[in-house]
Amino acid sequence: MKGIRFWCVWILGVLALTSGRASAAHTQARLVLSAAEVRPGDTLWAGIHLRMDPEWHTYWRNPGASGIATEVEWQLPDFIRAGPIHWPPPEKYAEGDLVTYVYHREVMLLVPLSVATNAPRGAVELRARVTWLECKESCLPGAAEVGAALTVGEGSRPSADAGLIERWQARLPQDGIALEFRGRWDAPAGTGRTRPVVLEWKDPTAADSGMATGSWDFFPYASPEYEVQAPTSVLPSPDGRVRVRKAVETFTGKWPAELSGLVIRQTGDTVQAWEVHGPVQETETAGLENVAGAPASSTPLSLGRVLVYAFVGGLILNVMPCVLPVIALKILGFVNQAREDRRRVRRLGLVYMLGVLASFAVLAMLVIGLQTAGRQAGWGIQFGNPYFLVAMTVLVTLIALNLFGVFEVTLGGRAWEAAAGLTRREGAAGAFFSGLLTTVLATSCTAPFLGAAVGFAFVQPPPVVLLVMLTVGAGLAFPYLVLSWQPGWLKWLPRPGPWMEHFKVLMGFPMLAAAVWLLTLVEAHYGDRVWALGYFLVVLAVAAWLYGTFWQRAVRQSKVSLLAVLALLAGGYWYLLEGAMQWRSPTAAPDGPITVEEGGIPWQAWSPQAVEEARRQGHPVLVDFTARWCLTCQVNKRFALEVPAVREKLREIGAVAFLADYTHFSPEIGAELKRFGRAGVPLVVVYPADPSKEPLVLPEALTPGIVLEALDQAAR
Repeated sequence: MKGIRFWCVWILGVLALTSGRASAAHTQARLVLSAAEVRPGDTLWAGIHLRMDPEWHTYWRNPGASGIATEVEWQLPDFIRAGPIHWPPPEKYAEGDLVTYVYHREVMLLVPLSVATNAPRGAVELRARVTWLECKESCLPGAAEVGAALTVGEGSRPSADAGLIERWQARLPQDGIALEFRGRWDAPAGTGRTRPVVLEWKDPTAADSGMATGSWDFFPYASPEYEVQAPTSVLPSPDGRVRVRKAVETFTGKWPAELSGLVIRQTGDTVQAWEVHGPVQETETAGLENVAGAPASSTPLSLGRVLVYAFVGGLILNVMPCVLPVIALKILGFVNQAREDRRRVRRLGLVYMLGVLASFAVLAMLVIGLQTAGRQAGWGIQFGNPYFLVAMTVLVTLIALNLFGVFEVTLGGRAWEAAAGLTRREGAAGAFFSGLLTTVLATSCTAPFLGAAVGFAFVQPPPVVLLVMLTVGAGLAFPYLVLSWQPGWLKWLPRPGPWMEHFKVLMGFPMLAAAVWLLTLVEAHYGDRVWALGYFLVVLAVAAWLYGTFWQRAVRQSKVSLLAVLALLAGGYWYLLEGAMQWRSPTAAPDGPITVEEGGIPWQAWSPQAVEEARRQGHPVLVDFTARWCLTCQVNKRFALEVPAVREKLREIGAVAFLADYTHFSPEIGAELKRFGRAGVPLVVVYPADPSKEPLVLPEALTPGIVLEALDQAAR
């Protein structure tokens, strides 16, 4: 661990910075500008100039073993945008047994400010709140409000501090792409948390002898997943390349596939720095080439690991929002089964699992058939079929009406009771049908581990496809099978009673919500004509009520009511679906215009060419591969992408956001998903502005912190 002092410093700094304490007396801060007057459309430099008392220091963007990096919170007019902080190279500083990266005496943090082309003329005040941690023998938090005046006019005029800013710009790290920075692990991966790595790069200042010169080091950028420890061992470098050995400590059990930071060369009092980013390969891997544009790589998955991922992913699907309506049905079924014969409970559990496995087997056969025909297959592919969506919308509506008690579904026969008559015992047909419905709805979601497993399976031979899909189904059905074979656990459920009728009606509402959601997916195929299906569902509800009231529950069955039901269904079908909706000929454009919420992320339509052009122009890129039927995608967008912090970060780093809509299973998007090892959405990828750097593939379930960290890395 990093020691007690680290945690004391961290807690003190966080408490002080969040409480807004006044600036300590050992550091003075001011804001300086490179220009006193600029034209609309110009870019100027702002400098946060910090002066520390003798022997006091502040911290770099990666503080090291302790400390807190300086932060700047801008207060700018809408027509001026601040870019990321450009950090001068720090010095490595030993504080007892801890090594940190700090600035002594003074430092200037440089920030580019972009003035909009439509900026109004006149004087403006630029302000920022700067917070830092300053240390000597003890550490104190510091904060200051700084400001500077700027004029937006018809000409450009340097400020009195322009020369000072230029001198600090000369100290900034250079682009280190020519150094060919790369690394290799110096020991196989074991069970420990620390592993040595050898880093190497070209010496651009090497003498004619070809020997590396000067004192070299590597200062890493920080990561929440690992730490590159500060101690450095310099290895022999007879060929003009520099080689150093460092240690990497993992916090998550995963070893980084690439490292970023500064290469530092010191000769006397002269310090040079280069910003580098490169791959770290395993020892036995030949070559250290960094393939530009390739997806973020990891060790190839073995079939055993894929099967574990598939089972765990299927297990997690049980708590995804798309299967919650069916889970409600199973809860009610377990209440019914709690006091039944153990053998029957187990048999129904096996039948339910059989329904799930049969559904996944059919899905696997569909994937294999599409592969054989040379077409692409994707997770949730059935949701791209408009006829499937219409049928599912009708079916789920009928299930909701059944739960509300509008009518009952009976299959006849003395062996099986009602499949959906949940006020009575659940029969084998009902258990099997629940398994089918669970699978159908579950495939509109994805879960952690599931994307990698299915992406692996969909490019494998047919037996592997079938094996992986059945494993996903086994994970999905496993909790219910366990409960069926451990009936003693069901004793914690309440006893059957009149409350179950109310609970059954209550469970009809999430099922009705699922029907509404499916209706919105139909709209993607039929446009405004989807209202006809909505009217048909109303007619269907009336027909179900007539059937349940005047035929099923009537003391004397009326054939007139049955004829009315048939007439309503036939009339509704022919007039609404065949006439107004023309449901057999969907004509909605597959790729409609992208809707941008007011104040939201300014999404653009995705294409490989657009991403390449944005990176060529120096912009980081965020791509959201999504679909309207993917509930996980919508949750990610609502709670991890379309949030103020992410929108501000995109604006701050000048990133371009692209939306790749997979609702209609675009072959081009499908090929891109396959390139990243995914069989479906969601997939969010962040591309650094530098085309030589590999994109960052984010996990299926996102948080704002994950997205912000990726954007930070892309902006470096």
